[in-house]
Amino acid sequence: MMEFTIPSMTCGHCVGVVTKAIQEVDARARVTIALSTHRVIVETEENRQSIDQALTEAGYPPE
Repeated sequence: MMEFTIPSMTCGHCVGVVTKAIQEVDARARVTIALSTHRVIVETEENRQSIDQALTEAGYPPE
């Protein structure tokens, strides 16, 4: 399990883009998002760097 904070994620559209970016790396990833705290929890077998890169390329770089 990985946890990311994405300050630029502020609305439902953002949530959709973030979820899609993660699932393009791992279609079976389980993504849980708490928009109010800008937190994303990902359950995946992929490595953290792959998820981080996908989020950054989608325009939502994690801190």
